[in-house]
Amino acid sequence: MSVDTHTAPAELSDEELTSLDAHWRAANYLSVGQIYLMANPLLSEPLQPEHVKPRLLGHWGTSPGLNLVHTHLNRVIKARGLDALCVWGPGHGGPAVLANSWLEGSYTETYPDITRDAAGMARLFRQFSFPGGVPSHVAPETPGSLHEGGELGYSLSHAYGAAFDNPDLLVACVIGDGEAETGPLAASWHSNKFLDPVRDGAVLPILHLNGYKIANPTVLARLPETELDELLRGYGHDPLHVTGDDPTAVHRAMAAAMDEALDRIAGFQRAARENGATDRPRWPVIVLRTPKGWTGPAEVDGLPVEGTWRAHQVPLAAVRDNPEHLRQLEQWLRSYRPEELFDEHGAPRAHVVACVPEGARRLGATPHANGGLLLRELPLPPLEKYAVEVDKHGATLHEPTRVLGDMLEDVMRATTDRRDFRLVGPDETASNRLQAVYAASGKAWQAAVLDVDEHLDRHGRVMEILSEHTCQGWLEGYLLTGRHGLFSCYEAFVHIVDSMVNQHIKWLRTTRRLSWRAPVASLNYLLTSHVWRQDHNGFSHQDPGFVDHILNKSPEAVRVYFPPDANTLLSVADHALRSRDYVNVIVAGKQPCFDWLSMEEAKVHCARGAGIWEWAGSEDGTREPDVVLACAGDVPTQEVLAAAQLLRRHLPDLAVRVVNVVDIARLLPSEEHPHGMSDFEYDGVFTADRPVIFAYHGYPWLIHRLAYRRTGHRHLHVRGYKEIGTTTTPFDMVVRNDLDRYRLVMDVVDRVPGLAVRAAGVRQRMEDARQRHHVYIREHGTDLPEVADWTWDG
Repeated sequence: MSVDTHTAPAELSDEELTSLDAHWRAANYLSVGQIYLMANPLLSEPLQPEHVKPRLLGHWGTSPGLNLVHTHLNRVIKARGLDALCVWGPGHGGPAVLANSWLEGSYTETYPDITRDAAGMARLFRQFSFPGGVPSHVAPETPGSLHEGGELGYSLSHAYGAAFDNPDLLVACVIGDGEAETGPLAASWHSNKFLDPVRDGAVLPILHLNGYKIANPTVLARLPETELDELLRGYGHDPLHVTGDDPTAVHRAMAAAMDEALDRIAGFQRAARENGATDRPRWPVIVLRTPKGWTGPAEVDGLPVEGTWRAHQVPLAAVRDNPEHLRQLEQWLRSYRPEELFDEHGAPRAHVVACVPEGARRLGATPHANGGLLLRELPLPPLEKYAVEVDKHGATLHEPTRVLGDMLEDVMRATTDRRDFRLVGPDETASNRLQAVYAASGKAWQAAVLDVDEHLDRHGRVMEILSEHTCQGWLEGYLLTGRHGLFSCYEAFVHIVDSMVNQHIKWLRTTRRLSWRAPVASLNYLLTSHVWRQDHNGFSHQDPGFVDHILNKSPEAVRVYFPPDANTLLSVADHALRSRDYVNVIVAGKQPCFDWLSMEEAKVHCARGAGIWEWAGSEDGTREPDVVLACAGDVPTQEVLAAAQLLRRHLPDLAVRVVNVVDIARLLPSEEHPHGMSDFEYDGVFTADRPVIFAYHGYPWLIHRLAYRRTGHRHLHVRGYKEIGTTTTPFDMVVRNDLDRYRLVMDVVDRVPGLAVRAAGVRQRMEDARQRHHVYIREHGTDLPEVADWTWDG
């Protein structure tokens, strides 16, 4: 046994120690019961095989440590009157968080059938990881949770996101030592350089080192303590150590460490808020070393379990079939002395829950973990204030994201006092033309500032760190605690957070089915610096596939938009920022773009999601179109309109319909997506039997996938990105991928019946134009004047 703390022991009275230990033992008992039992919850009779679940699932190894943290958080919350939230990084330790929620009563308040008595305990046990029950991980169904236990690496960034602009909130964050090996977690330690001790709350990381992952030792647990301290101090933290396996000693050391950490946090906040201190604090971190599977079986079948990787999940795996395992399980459960912890009816005894805070201060009842309860409407200004004037379609150009930046500046300014809106991104706010926001708020920064730096602000709400994982984690934590935000990112690099957005979408989909979970603000992505204007950075910066990934997910929770100009971007952004419980992906360019629609036209078109641009085509209303030119995305829209102009010039008798799609899910059948079109509506727009040449921003097969069941699918021909790219000119990018105006005209000639012979000369002129382009850019290094200086003459 060893106990070590760098602080003086807390003066726990014997009564306090007894109560804390009883609470911890009760939580351990309930954790084991959830993994194993489906009957006989209080062991009121000898344990029988039929009392044990037929399939044993769950994670015991981390649960005793989580229970210890929960017990001691209860103590300090109650003693200090704190508002607190805990992010449980080892979320696979679901039994522990459920056990504590049941003990404090928040679980019964959320699920009244799981009563705080023997019958309710039996239901709690039976439902765990059982068909029709609850997941084995910390999940949306778990009261007090905002961090899904199904994926590791994001707990600390979630915790900081929750603390931003919550000055009275303590966010404890338990970090598992397996999770601590991940890249996202390693980067998120730097979040302390962005935490404002004046306007933000505090984060207390608790690094739980129990030594093992599923089958291997963990890196940080095997570092010498001096080396670990050097690492944590290098991150800007001051470590407090609690180490041991004797419960009494560990309780005393943990209480002392908690008190010391919270005293330091209060001191830093007081110095900044009352005395104007500007030095970046060295925030405390608790390093908790306890055995994996602590208090569980020491050995099973002659092999060591407690303190080894074998304790990770289910230490006794054959309880129904192996009498010795059954005996060990009963001995294990009775070692917690349940008769001392629960009365004859199964309710927790008074001394067991004496440390539990009351009401909304209970960790399972805090409204900060159900952020929709705290959410306020975002004060969005009228779009007309920012709309670009469009007296004639395509007569002027603007940079769409720069126009949006003006709107976001006012949103940031309108939330100055409320502090419930943040803009996050990996070092790209100005690059993405959103720098107008700096007039309302600078960039959050607590580290050193040099004379050459611009827009750094100790109290700023623009968040930039060159870690997409950290940006995503911050924003998720911020949104889930009841605030609003936008994530701006280069299109190609948002893929870095693919797995993170997976979990967030699953979270949203699940919460929609929980009546007690209030809707939260949507997670909004603005993807710019996109594939068609990465001609200068080249192939490495060209990837439009994030939308494919998103559209694989739950249709009820995802939306993807391709606004073709500045006014449609304003309309789509306004809609996304007002929405709830979605992941909205907006793909828009930052380079000068033609203004196609007035503000009123943009609002109507975006509400429709897809529509015919009558002014762009050559239909006369007397017959069906000969061909449909469809487009989604700003560059594809320009190429389609240029193709329509060429067709009007060279084939004036051809009836061309132009269709623009903003909401890509409109292509899906209505029974597959809430925004999908009925077959009747789809055929009315795209026709049932006429060729459709579709110029799409991303990978062409996505459009085929969305529309494959439509009547006219065999007439659908899609042009898009084909993974052909390099450092070249803007127009050469579309030529290389066969998305250019000349190729689109050639497609029309090839696919409209009768044109192949009649318009062979037109096709040849288009092919000649492509060849002329290749020669010209190699000689001049820029695009053909007829392309670079093109204007819409509609």
